[in-house]
Amino acid sequence: MTIQWRKSTHSSGVNDEHCVELGQLSSGIGVRDSKNPDGGHLTLSTAEFTDLIDRIKHRPEDRT
Repeated sequence: MTIQWRKSTHSSGVNDEHCVELGQLSSGIGVRDSKNPDGGHLTLSTAEFTDLIDRIKHRPEDRT
């Protein structure tokens, strides 16, 4: 199975430290660092991925 990885639209340039790619897997959603594509990926179920996105959207802003 060939995975079609999609880079986040929030990843900007070559030197961006926060580069994330997503891929549809037979077992769920794959998440990997686009700067290290051979470094493996995290596999999340659809429910886990939805929960992750919801937590990111609703987290309190950092106050440093």
